[in-house]
Amino acid sequence: MRLIICLLSLGLTSLLTAQNGIIRGKVTDRLTNEPVAFANVVIPSLNTGATTDENGQYEISNLQPGLYDLTVSFVGFLDGKAFEIQVSNARPAQVDFALEQVAEQLGEVVIQASPFKKTEESPVSLRTIGVAEIQRNPGGNRDISRVVQSLPGVTTTASFRNDLIIRGGGPNENRFFLDEVEVPNINHFATQGASGGPVGLINVNFINEVDFFSGAFPANRGNALSSVFNFRQRDGRDDRLGGTFMVGATDIGLMLEGPIGDKTTFLFSARRSYLQFLFKAIGLPFLPTYNDFQAKVKIKLDERNELTFIGLGAIDQFELNLEANEDEEKQFLLDQLPTTPQWNYTNGLVWKHYGDRGYWTFVLSRNMLNNEAYKYANNDESNPQNLLLDYQSQEIENKLRVERTLRTGAGFKINYGVAYELASYNNRTFNRIFTSSGAQTIDYRSDLSFQKYGAFGQLSHTFADERLVLSLGARVDGNSYSGEMNNPLRQFSPRFSLAYSFNEKLALNFNTGIFYQLPPYTIMGYQEDGRLVNRDNGIRYVGNTQLVAGLEWNTNFSSKITLEGFYKNYRHYPFLLRDSVTLANLGGDFGVVGNEPAVPQSTGRTYGLEFLFQQRLFKGFYGILAYTLGWSEFADKNGELIPSSWDARHIVSLTAGKKLPRNWEIGINWRFQSGLPGTPFAPESALVANWMVNNRGIRNFNQLNTLRNDASNTLDFRVDKKWFFPKWNLNLYFDIENVFGNAVGNDELVLDRTLDETGKPVGPAVIVNPDAPANQQRYLLKTISDAQGTALPSIGIMIEW
Repeated sequence: MRLIICLLSLGLTSLLTAQNGIIRGKVTDRLTNEPVAFANVVIPSLNTGATTDENGQYEISNLQPGLYDLTVSFVGFLDGKAFEIQVSNARPAQVDFALEQVAEQLGEVVIQASPFKKTEESPVSLRTIGVAEIQRNPGGNRDISRVVQSLPGVTTTASFRNDLIIRGGGPNENRFFLDEVEVPNINHFATQGASGGPVGLINVNFINEVDFFSGAFPANRGNALSSVFNFRQRDGRDDRLGGTFMVGATDIGLMLEGPIGDKTTFLFSARRSYLQFLFKAIGLPFLPTYNDFQAKVKIKLDERNELTFIGLGAIDQFELNLEANEDEEKQFLLDQLPTTPQWNYTNGLVWKHYGDRGYWTFVLSRNMLNNEAYKYANNDESNPQNLLLDYQSQEIENKLRVERTLRTGAGFKINYGVAYELASYNNRTFNRIFTSSGAQTIDYRSDLSFQKYGAFGQLSHTFADERLVLSLGARVDGNSYSGEMNNPLRQFSPRFSLAYSFNEKLALNFNTGIFYQLPPYTIMGYQEDGRLVNRDNGIRYVGNTQLVAGLEWNTNFSSKITLEGFYKNYRHYPFLLRDSVTLANLGGDFGVVGNEPAVPQSTGRTYGLEFLFQQRLFKGFYGILAYTLGWSEFADKNGELIPSSWDARHIVSLTAGKKLPRNWEIGINWRFQSGLPGTPFAPESALVANWMVNNRGIRNFNQLNTLRNDASNTLDFRVDKKWFFPKWNLNLYFDIENVFGNAVGNDELVLDRTLDETGKPVGPAVIVNPDAPANQQRYLLKTISDAQGTALPSIGIMIEW
């Protein structure tokens, strides 16, 4: 028996450690897509590799499953590098390289490239995030919006939301591109008028890497003030049908990939959450359900032409669990949360045509958001008179972008293009509200359609034996919405970048520019008495002048240290008249932002200093240490600059991990953030008339952001274990979010009711002045906190074949 067990153990060990892994791919010229023959592709850790054939193809076989770095070199090109490539027995790892030609002829010299990406247009404020970093991030739940919270300059609002607050700007200032196709929002249950939500909808298994720009935006990326995300997806496998099955703490999903003929590959995934069953079982008052779908089909027509289809969509449902009403906090949520069904999609076609000196990119896309919300008093839908909120809105965009990238014989890199867009927005709003000014009923319909147009160009060149890089760009944008915005020269947006390398390790990087962004459609489409109020109020593009400078030190151990200072100056930000607060302070919560009158008079500024130490995988260790010292200030109704809702003075984060023998891996993610400003409640909060429609307190915007919430201090922990079998892989992980169980949140007002021995509110709320006129009667209130202070353990399974 012992002999049998030993033989089985040896056989299983042989299966798990079989060296059947393959890395293969193609090396091409980035501008012309022509193959680079006889290039050297090397795995430095093994001192082995391959040479590309006349078609630029290479293959490295007989590899043991694990993570490997790759380098490729050829005379006259910058080195290419790929990091943490996962090799398994289940499928070949496809790693293609598109090499940049050197701008100056330096003879028979191979140019060493930095292990960290830096472009001519954006030498500063650019971080590239690999798929392995996203997948293993503790507490990240394979969600890019959470992973970037480890980087400098990123402020978080609440542990259960993915709002992106970059360098003190508002959450509506971010733009996302998926293989050149713009995607308006990358989250489920999206906040209309902003960019946040609780759960990301992009499947990480599609991703090759993500470029995250927190400044220095290239000219071909417009309509952004705080960040731009470029998601680059991988191609589907071309040898056979394969797939990945995933089960996580909140959802289950399936991805399929494979060839369709000789020239076409595909990726397709579908995912559905089961949160509604979990939340109902543990007695939560809300039951969210999300579904998402993602697809990529790539056709390599010939060596000079390729066509790619991109698809991304989500269907979200949010219902109330009326039986979960056993305490004050749950009753408060049931009283004020609406039912909010929502769906959205983005489809796009990308055609790339390569020539002798560069390539053309044609992008045609359509995206649509359908957002609804309704709420009845006491959640009683049987009586139409109980209707408090009935909101239906759609945003539709049809886009075309034509772009040309080339390099001249004199070594200049040129990028230029034009963009056109047909946008439609409709809104039907019925909303009974109560503010400090009294009760109001908002009831209007809006149907808006207009055109957008723009042009851009950027010129880059290297000098002084590749040590100095200069880039000058500009873009103009306009639209037919109003006379304030129809002349694109009013939105002239220049930008300039400089990078100087003192030696192979130390570099100075700089960028300055003027950037513009269109206000949200909720602002542009708001109507009163059949007229577009905010168009009459002169609403216009938000302007932002930015300056960023920093030092970069690259070590010999696949790590770098950067120190960057930034300054951003805002003008023409929409100032909301109903509550006398700038739009820049809103967007970090569920619902709709900007559906009210506004004028373009708000100003603001953000500035600070960022430190980053990043260690790529080196001898089994990896990590990121980041610190941000920052200020974010926007004008109040008196025109005075005060701390904004995102003014987190100090942010420190540490993400670190270690790869252990037998394919184990552990990681931690620690984050400290100074408390964000808060606004106290107005005295009118206690009025009975307020609770009849709002069911919550009213903020006193005369004392905007005069409070400070407690600092947040969180720790996440993760363990991964992988098994590699001959035809499939198994990955198990255990993740604990918020190990300390720290709770940071906002105070909320609730009605003071009598509680029974279990803590359940019983009896009516107490009116402190029952003899007063009805419009002056007040409830007795008390304060609770909405902080979520529970450690969240989760287990996940991923099977790949």
